[in-house]
Amino acid sequence: MAAIDADFFRRLLNERKQELLNEAGKTVDGMNGDANFPDPTDRAALESDRNFTLRIRDRERKLIVKIDEALRRLEDGTYGVCEECGETIGMARLKARPVTTLCIDCKSAQEVGERKNRIA
Repeated sequence: MAAIDADFFRRLLNERKQELLNEAGKTVDGMNGDANFPDPTDRAALESDRNFTLRIRDRERKLIVKIDEALRRLEDGTYGVCEECGETIGMARLKARPVTTLCIDCKSAQEVGERKNRIA
């Protein structure tokens, strides 16, 4: 991968990671104030909203781990190389999903296999 491309993806990944960390900080700050709701329905709605938010943050936490792994691959020179076939991952795919480790052909084959396993 060209140095200019590596710099682009490094910046893109770091910006996305920072956005996710900022959102996590806002969530923590927002949950520190425990509101007192005399109505059980209001309390249930608050708890439901909090659970939904926490599920989103958990998914984002997993994405941060993938971003860190992608940054490590950038450093060791394996970023943009498919883990399955060893071919170069297309630039359009990397821009759409910068944390990907599979080229479009290998990812498609993986998804077909997953669908077959669900049916069986």
